[in-house]
Amino acid sequence: MLAMSIPSPDQGVWMIGPLPLRAYAIAIIIGILVAWWLLERRYRAKGGPEDVSLDIAVWMIIFGIVGARIYHVITTPGPYFGENGDLTKIIRVWEGGLGIWGAISLGAVGAWIGLRRRGLRLAPFADALAPGLLIAQAIGRLGNYFNQELYGRPTDLPWALEIDPENIVGGYPPGTTFHPTFLYEALWCLAGAVLLVALERRFRLRGGQAFWLYVMIYTAGRLWVENLRIDEAQIVLGLRLNVWTAVIMFVIATALFLWRTSVVRREDYSDDIYIDGETPSQPERVNQRSETTEGSAEEAGGSPTAD
Repeated sequence: MLAMSIPSPDQGVWMIGPLPLRAYAIAIIIGILVAWWLLERRYRAKGGPEDVSLDIAVWMIIFGIVGARIYHVITTPGPYFGENGDLTKIIRVWEGGLGIWGAISLGAVGAWIGLRRRGLRLAPFADALAPGLLIAQAIGRLGNYFNQELYGRPTDLPWALEIDPENIVGGYPPGTTFHPTFLYEALWCLAGAVLLVALERRFRLRGGQAFWLYVMIYTAGRLWVENLRIDEAQIVLGLRLNVWTAVIMFVIATALFLWRTSVVRREDYSDDIYIDGETPSQPERVNQRSETTEGSAEEAGGSPTAD
């Protein structure tokens, strides 16, 4: 065992009476709270209403968790449908096993539904959310650290990760140290969040540009990290399924980023938060003016209705 290696936590679950408190769940919850906190401030800075972010976040979380679990089960079917598989594990989300691509896909659907109910556009909301997503993903990866899972190939680098013998996959002997892919991805996401905000300010990214740039940044790092991992995965044409997913998503995100860039450069492009281009404050002001006019006319003894 290396003197400078990173030790894994002694435990990832603490019992509070009969209830288990899992580090994996704590990491996800903290990540969600941080992302929501940033979203609230960024969305309001873009002109978004005060009471929307939490409501939409609930839609996103529900849809996102369902999507993340579905993606994980489909891409890692062994523990559920394979030999000695257990179908009841599908609903045990707290034990780990969430796929980011499913979370993003169905989470976006949830956000779209919630925003449409409020008459709000998706693009400004997605742009406001993007940096927070990267930070949330960085925090969430700490759950893999506590679970001693999803690590990379063996390595003797000074920052190699120690894994308890019972959690070693691939038949490697006890004492083998591995690439800490959780740390690589977390650092990549944090650096990506800083880069994203800097580019957003420098080039005034809008209309969905920041969101698709987020996808590009994340997939580029995920492609590298995924190639290091040695956990069970579906192999397609010699590569892990998540590698192909990262490549495809990067290409799609690049195309959509370029498309949105062409859209926002049009003279008729509008940054309106609302779908109809009219904020609630406008009709409210009209109503207020009408009430004032009616009140003044009544005080003068006249009719509030014009001939």
